[in-house]
Parts: sequence; structure tokens; C-alpha cells
Amino acid sequence: MNQKSAVNRTYKSTIFTMLFEDKQNLLELYNAVSGKHYTNPEMLEINTLENAIYMSMKNDVSFLIDSRLSLYEHQSTYSPNLPVRFLLYISSLYSSITREMNLYGTKAVELPLPYFMIFYNGEQEEPDKKILRLSDLYSVKAEKYNLELEAVMLNINCGHNRELLATSQTLGEYAEYTARVRKYAKEMELEEAVDRAIEECIQEGILRKFLEKNKMEAKNMSIFEYDQERHIKMERAEAWEDGRKEGKIEGKLEGEQEMLRKIVEKKLKKGKKIKEIAEDLEESQEAIRKVIEELNADRKL
Repeated sequence: MNQKSAVNRTYKSTIFTMLFEDKQNLLELYNAVSGKHYTNPEMLEINTLENAIYMSMKNDVSFLIDSRLSLYEHQSTYSPNLPVRFLLYISSLYSSITREMNLYGTKAVELPLPYFMIFYNGEQEEPDKKILRLSDLYSVKAEKYNLELEAVMLNINCGHNRELLATSQTLGEYAEYTARVRKYAKEMELEEAVDRAIEECIQEGILRKFLEKNKMEAKNMSIFEYDQERHIKMERAEAWEDGRKEGKIEGKLEGEQEMLRKIVEKKLKKGKKIKEIAEDLEESQEAIRKVIEELNADRKL
């Protein structure tokens, strides 16, 4: 497997990140959550961490505007561990920002003020707004913490935060699109459900330009995201601890590799060839062939 393929699998893009990599959409969202009224998208300086392999993750969107550093994450599965990830992200970003500064000098450096925001649209019931704190994860509790980080989680499922979804049209239409994919996926095969959601949204003017321009990519990402949500819908820390105590954790594949195996297996059952699967999942044929070999080996055991 070549390096590019490996990176694509681990850092799979999402519809959320694709939508808000566009500066016009991102400025619209920033104005909606901050109450600002900026009109020039070029004021935004996007500095999203790309291929941060050393932490086995990348952040969704981060950007600078008016000396403020905003980090946005999209989550379809609730995780209380986002403050730790934000801490890693902000450390990396500050490291980059201060690279040319004299941190050992007598003059104080100036840092952009950080804001941490989570846009949640999972199926687990959550309030409109929730504060996640780094201190909630400390094993020892104290009256005062020397290191704290607060992240605001906003529920963007339809029916929640109506004013926000109306103010940011792109976010509102994204919420409607994902709601339709979920609804139809309960009634029909996932691929058919995504096709129906895309066609309906295009016809009704929901994310029309984006879906028309990126139809196949949006379809593949939606299938990937929904399968990921469905197969990894568990709180990893608790599941790991329970499995360790019960002696059941050994030999289990977790995360995206296991999800990829299940998607490939499903497509094989539909009669798809290696080349077709590789194109659907934006993987190399070599990578798909290796997954199939692993599946065949498991069947022989």
C-alpha cells in the first residue's frame, strides 16, 4: 500500500469538512456562532492541521480571524474526550504560530485567543448546548485546576438550535441532508438511502451546488461516515475498560480498519469487483486486495 492510500484511509475527509473548507461557508458559520457580522471571507486564515500522524488524528477546521483562533470539530458519535484532543490541536497550532518568536526572551509573546467548538449530530440524545471540560477527565479532583480547557458542544440535529441552523444556511442544510440519510438508511440499503437523500436534496435546493459538483465523492463519504457511525457507536474508553476486565479485548480489530473490512465485505456480497470497490472507497486496489485476503483467511479459521 502506498503512503497516499494509507493517509486517505486514516484521515478520511467528511462532508462537514468539505463544506466548511470553503471560506464563504466558514465565515457564515463563524458569524452565526459568534454573533459577528464580517463580510469578507479573505479575513479568514485557515490553518487546519493536516495529516497529524504523530497523534493519529487531524482536526476538522481551524482558522484565525481578528486575533481569535477557532477550532471546530464535527462529531456524529458523542465523546467526552474532545477536550484532550483540542489540547493536542492547540498545542500544535501554538507551536507553529510561535515558531519564529523568542519564547525565551523578556518580552511577552502575543497569542490568538482560542475558542473550541463541537458540532454534534449523533443519535444519542444531547441538549442544545453542553460544556465539555478537560478537568472532567482528571483522575484527581481539585478546587482549582492549573490546566483547564472548555469546549462548547452544540447539537445541530434538526429540532435543536433552530436559530443557529437558520442563521447559517449551510449548516442548516447539512443537518437536513444527514437527517435524511439516517431516516432512509433505516428503511433501505445504505447506498440506496444515500442516493435518495442526494437526489431529493438537489431537487429541493438543499446543498444543491455542493452535491451537484461533488455527487460521487459526497455519496462515498456519506456511506463511509454512516458505516463508521454505525459500527463504532461506542464510547471507546469505557468499552476498552469493560473489555479488558472481561478478558475479551484481545484479538479484536477496532476503529477504521475494522470498519473498512465490513464495508468491503458488504460490497463483495453485492458482486462488486476489486477495482470498483477501490474506486468507491478511494483506496488502492492493492489495499482492497489485502483486506479481501484477510477476510478469506478469517473464513478459513
